[in-house]
Amino acid sequence: MQELPNIFLIGPMGAGKSTIGRLLAAELSRSFFDSDHAIQDRCGADIPWIFDVEGEPGFRQRESQMIDELTQLSGVVVATGGGAVLREENRRALRERGTVVYLLTTVDQQLKRTAKDRNRPLLQCDNREQVLNDMFATRDPLYRATSDITVRTDRRSPRAVVNEILRRVHRMVDPLEIARAQSKKVSQ
Repeated sequence: MQELPNIFLIGPMGAGKSTIGRLLAAELSRSFFDSDHAIQDRCGADIPWIFDVEGEPGFRQRESQMIDELTQLSGVVVATGGGAVLREENRRALRERGTVVYLLTTVDQQLKRTAKDRNRPLLQCDNREQVLNDMFATRDPLYRATSDITVRTDRRSPRAVVNEILRRVHRMVDPLEIARAQSKKVSQ
């Protein structure tokens, strides 16, 4: 069986990229990286502070540098920030260096999952639902164009999502693997 490629998780905030990424990495015995956490570790400051001091353009530059570094590693699972797909250089690095999984969720689910989170600078406003709807309209086409696989996360356990990702990535790497596994079950 072929070695699985790097796996990169993209999608909106609140889709479960970090949670699912950690579980997926553990299942594959791989290193896990969250690009937002890696940026914070390197800067010694949290993302809201970076946004306050450098603005969104400054943060996006740091994000591009981090994505370039992380996607060059081997045998990793990487969860990206929700806006990582806004830059073509990021989309290209993700597509060229691994399998990209779009974790799709609804705006309602995002509102529930981010309700108490104060670490999301773009949601520090009065009408969070409108902001999330606007971001979805802009970013969904970019997520779809960048991804190899789209997996819904609404009303599903993280474990169920991880199992679907693994099944679909294995099928991409070795389409006959599923048929062989099924024929083994039948012959037993």
